[in-house]
Amino acid sequence: MATLLTSLQNARIKNILKLNNRRQRDAQKKTIVEGVREAARALHCGIAPDEAYICPELIHSAEATAVWQQLQSLEAQGRLTLFTVTPELFAKAAYRGESGGILMVIPYLNQSLADLSLPPAPFLLIIDGGEKPGNLGAILRTADAAGVDAVLVTNQPHSGTDIHNPNVVRASLGALFSRPVVAAEPAELLDWLRQRHIRLAVLTPEGERPYTETNLQGSLALVMGSEAFGVQQTWLEEADVRLRIPMVGIVDSLNLSVATAVVVFEAVRQRHKDGNGRLPSPI
Repeated sequence: MATLLTSLQNARIKNILKLNNRRQRDAQKKTIVEGVREAARALHCGIAPDEAYICPELIHSAEATAVWQQLQSLEAQGRLTLFTVTPELFAKAAYRGESGGILMVIPYLNQSLADLSLPPAPFLLIIDGGEKPGNLGAILRTADAAGVDAVLVTNQPHSGTDIHNPNVVRASLGALFSRPVVAAEPAELLDWLRQRHIRLAVLTPEGERPYTETNLQGSLALVMGSEAFGVQQTWLEEADVRLRIPMVGIVDSLNLSVATAVVVFEAVRQRHKDGNGRLPSPI
């Protein structure tokens, strides 16, 4: 039976607010999933929340009702702690007002390179220093839509990528949970890729080949860098091919999530050829 919370000073509500801070998230190894669609997709992907908070007065859709029922079932099995809250409490805990009355606290994903099970010719996406949560969330939506086998994120000396930022969950619309997402150090990741003979295609404004004139089939890792600093020098030095997006206007770069989608779906187009279409020459 869900416990009703009514006090604005409740310690659990205060802790939800703390989880908006990365230091607190890292210390507790927990983050927030807020919203009906996001919660539904997390549960569908097998994410097991530690706690869930429902505001009955804000449950207005069939999807929200279904999520609530699923959370009640998990509570009955002893698999989570379920609370109902007043609209005032939910407004205090929720980051956005239109989240539909559902909020979950989940443990960190904690996936590692060793956990990845790859197909024979994997298509991987590496985000090197993508510091903006909104960009990373949008990239995860692209990865989900395109069927990317895994998204690997690395930090740069001047920027850190926080895959558990609640804004990543929101911007990804729950796609954070549908594809493997692993944070790794660049040196570790590079060694892991080389051991598996996965080619590296690095996107950079100084790339020698347009992305449309490069074979993006086979085992491939596409490396994208931050908008401010690009990719780290190591990736440029180790690249099997350096790609560019031709630019004919006055700007010299695209938003990271936009550039990623452009190249990813060119790779998808090529990788779905039936063998009779013409393709660029191999790398």
